[in-house]
Amino acid sequence: MSKSLQAIRGMNDILPEQTPVWRYFEGTVSRLLDNYGYKQIRMPIVEFTELFKRSIGEVTDIVEKEMYTFDDRNGDSLTLRPEGTAACVRAVLEHGITGGGQVQKLWYIGPMFRHERPQKGRYRQFHQIGLEVFNLDGPDIDAELIIMTWRLWGELGIRDAVKLELNSLGTSESRGRYREALVEYLSAHHDKLDEDSQRRLKSNPLRVLDTKNADTQAVLVDAPKMADYLDEESRAHFEGLKSRLDAVGIPYVLNPKLVRGLDYYSKTVFEWVTDKLGAQGTVCAGGRYDGLVEQMGGKPTPGVGFAMGIERLVLMLETLEQIPQELARQVDVYLCAFGEEAELAGLALAERVRDQLPNLRLQVNAGAGSFKSQFKKADKSGALYALILGDDEMAQQVVGFKPLRGQGEQQSIAWDALAAHLATCVVQG
Repeated sequence: MSKSLQAIRGMNDILPEQTPVWRYFEGTVSRLLDNYGYKQIRMPIVEFTELFKRSIGEVTDIVEKEMYTFDDRNGDSLTLRPEGTAACVRAVLEHGITGGGQVQKLWYIGPMFRHERPQKGRYRQFHQIGLEVFNLDGPDIDAELIIMTWRLWGELGIRDAVKLELNSLGTSESRGRYREALVEYLSAHHDKLDEDSQRRLKSNPLRVLDTKNADTQAVLVDAPKMADYLDEESRAHFEGLKSRLDAVGIPYVLNPKLVRGLDYYSKTVFEWVTDKLGAQGTVCAGGRYDGLVEQMGGKPTPGVGFAMGIERLVLMLETLEQIPQELARQVDVYLCAFGEEAELAGLALAERVRDQLPNLRLQVNAGAGSFKSQFKKADKSGALYALILGDDEMAQQVVGFKPLRGQGEQQSIAWDALAAHLATCVVQG
């Protein structure tokens, strides 16, 4: 017997009962970004592998272990995008939309792919909303990104469940000096480091700061601090960011071990973290990458951005029970019609109502059926009200209006008065 078909491990279907929460979250974010003046950009999910090697860094975990890479029929090495920033930078360079110092405030949404060990909140296909801003180099735009997310958490009702962590990685020069000092210190304690940190010490020593190993964490207590190696420009930039967050009243924690997992970051890095999701605590993260555009072949162009994981934030909404009650209902009104003449009249009536009330969720019964079976489907739909069209209603040109949730008697509503009645009962109520 052939093996039954199923989804790839770590790549999940999002079922109809789950999508309302996703649409609610995505709609809330997109409206917020519109209000702040950001424009959407859409990139392919497949790029040349070289793009990610050049941008993310060849010795990062993503490039070394996690990318889905394959050769196409032309022999080109292609990769399913593991993150969005590199693809967005490629797009703005290819189309020249940041040339001449043009400021671009962009956002995108879509799936990313990493071959990781699947667990709750961490998947091989996951979805992100990301923002990228080009040609603004001051701390004011860094602050705007953080302020926007703070407002988003408030709108979603999860502000009390997240914490902002901040750090500055300085310029590439200051980070280079810090790297030398850190390598010298860690090399003196090499035998006390875990195996993964020993490997990173040679390839990407700043990532040792992010270790979860308790013994290595103990070694890091007395390690050099990045703050002591910051240049004056980076120090002033970081102070400017903190003063703006203080002015708005956004609390934060300074985390000198926050380095992010990608090579292109400089100056500001930040993460929004939570203790409500177990091990997968980061729900939004980003920072500044002033050298990335030039590294990828463009002119020197400051950049800053972030990405948030949709799966984790949807899970937070569910865990904290912050899902609006109305999302559980997909239908407002269900129209039952009995007999061919009533079905035809019902279709026409439904379309007139939709013309007048475009936001009304009106479902017309399909597949005919008895009075009992149609009412069973109406109830299962979750609709607040059922509309009834039978021989008696057709003769009087009225529709039966029956509440399905709670109190209220069935009444007859004239066809030309139906939209106004529904506006009062459903759209406004």
